[in-house]
This record gives sequence, structure tokens and C-alpha cells, in this order.
Amino acid sequence: MNLYLNFASYVGVSLLLLIVGVVLFTISTPKLKEFRLIAEKNVTAAMSLGGKIFGLAIVLGAAAQYSVSLLDMLLWGAIGIVAQIIVFILAEVITIRFSIHQAIEEDNRAVGTMLLSLSLAVGWIIANCLSY
Repeated sequence: MNLYLNFASYVGVSLLLLIVGVVLFTISTPKLKEFRLIAEKNVTAAMSLGGKIFGLAIVLGAAAQYSVSLLDMLLWGAIGIVAQIIVFILAEVITIRFSIHQAIEEDNRAVGTMLLSLSLAVGWIIANCLSY
């Protein structure tokens, strides 16, 4: 029974962290209303948010895999979420030639592809850095 309880605990905490991560992403980018844009069929917004979610899922999966306890997984999952958000903010600062927010609103799919790839790459790197 303990095995099933551990499984349920890790899944529950991981899904909760994923939701918290998405909420924190939306709070950290107040000018960008990705859910509204997605409702308006903006593919770039969907690619951007989908990449963030998938990148976070990679990190949270690694946090669960490599953790020694539920608390350890919670800590490393939170660190991974913050790292993903920081990278997204840095991407906006680094791309001074154009505004990522404006490109998403204009449904620039080249930018969406770049953001999706960046989120997955950063998620993969962070996930692999979580191992002991």
C-alpha cells in the first residue's frame, strides 16, 4: 500500500507544481495574455505556452526521478520552475531586435518555434542538472 501512496503523492505534488509553474509564468509576463490569445486561435501563443508546460514537465519529471524524498522533489521542482521563468525573462531582454511579446501577439510562428525549442532545451538542461 505504501508504494501506491508514494506514487499518488509524487503525481499529486508534480501536477500541483506544474499548475503553480504555469500560473507563475502567466504572472511573470503580465503584458502577454497567452490563454486569451490561444482562445483567439493564436498558434504562436499555444506554441509558447505549450513549450513552457512541456519544459516544466521535463524538469518536474527529473525532480521526481532523482529525488530522495517528496520534500526534496518539491524543492528541486520549485528551483526548476524559477530557473525556467528566469530564462524566459532573459530571452526577452536578450532579443533586443524585436519584442517577443509583440511577436506572439502577431502570431509570428518563427518566434513561437524558437520559444518552444528554447523551453524544451532549457527544461532538458535543468532536468539533467538535477541528478546527484
